[in-house]
Amino acid sequence: MTAELAVALPAVLLVLAACLGALRVGVEQARLDTAAAVASRSVARGDPVDAATASAVAAGAGSVAFDRRSGLVCAHTGAPARILGLAVPVVGTACALAP
Repeated sequence: MTAELAVALPAVLLVLAACLGALRVGVEQARLDTAAAVASRSVARGDPVDAATASAVAAGAGSVAFDRRSGLVCAHTGAPARILGLAVPVVGTACALAP
């Protein structure tokens, strides 16, 4: 019984750590999507790009980029998330209709 526990416990802990890391990536994805949505709406309203970028960075985005196409203002945010010590790139994108 002790030998089986000694073999199985590290595997169970590794799977648990991977699941918690995946949850962290999901939370990071939602946060970056929200930051991108706020930034794209801000630029679509006519606010300065610098102010929208600053608000997205304050919300946790590591990088922010904007593009305009077909009457839309799209914001793309990105930041790394860590899973088991590895940096996984996470991105968020949102578009807003420009008046």
